[in-house]
Amino acid sequence: MIGLLALAAAAAQPQTVLTIDPRHRLVEGVASDGKTIWVSSILDRQVLECQATCRTLATLPEGLHPFAIAWDSLRERLWVAADCPPGVPGIKACDRGALLALDTKGRIQTRIAPFIGEFHPGDVSASRGQVFVSDSQNGMVFRLTKNERGIMAVVLPDAGKSAQGTALNANGTELLVADYSQGIAVADLASFKRTLLPRQDGKPLRGIDGLVRCGSTYYGIYNGAAPGLLVSIRRTDKGIEFTQPLGDTTLPDPTQIAYDGKRLLIVADSGWASVDKQGQPRTSGAPIIAVPLSGDCKPK
Repeated sequence: MIGLLALAAAAAQPQTVLTIDPRHRLVEGVASDGKTIWVSSILDRQVLECQATCRTLATLPEGLHPFAIAWDSLRERLWVAADCPPGVPGIKACDRGALLALDTKGRIQTRIAPFIGEFHPGDVSASRGQVFVSDSQNGMVFRLTKNERGIMAVVLPDAGKSAQGTALNANGTELLVADYSQGIAVADLASFKRTLLPRQDGKPLRGIDGLVRCGSTYYGIYNGAAPGLLVSIRRTDKGIEFTQPLGDTTLPDPTQIAYDGKRLLIVADSGWASVDKQGQPRTSGAPIIAVPLSGDCKPK
């Protein structure tokens, strides 16, 4: 796949803005309001709040582990995809996770899951007052209802396989969805129709994890093979066109991405590559790297 990426002529270089204490062995999510950076530490069930230094904002209830997180500026809530998926060392598997909302003091204000069935939320996004949470185990995507008391499916059962990042388009009518094993898809929020979007060579863009939008450009984290990459994605009449905005700069073990209004924030060296080595403590912390964006949403 890497050979198919169009390399930027003058690539921006990411800068480390924060390094998480290595005692947090597995760091997944990142979110920001432009001043504070929040990150999720999966194994110890903690959400960290960071400015010059980091502190524990919240420890989730036993059995729930924070994966992706998203800042909701309208409600001033931090949404957390909290799960207990099978096959992760250090996590006791269960059938149902939850979508949580934390206030700025770390208190749980909302806890939601579908009424029936298993639920394994892995990613969450918040934009224009809408909140979307994706199920990594079956490909479904849910939207928070207007009364904020439930979630309803916008990507229906059997349409996908492993839904990851989501990003609402500029006018709020369509949702771009990264399905890890199928590729990038778009869901029409009125009709619930889901359509896979081929990349410029006609093949699916698989292996995308986190996803955000700036203007008409979407940015995603590719971690389907090591090392990982930042990719930019633009809609076309035939599907999508993607490039590698950092040129040949790669990212070690990246997971999630956030846009704080001026820059992209990316979790690099998350710890997933060594998650099965529980007896070996981390020797260095997960870096949060920043990629400044210009007014036209291109890396500076």
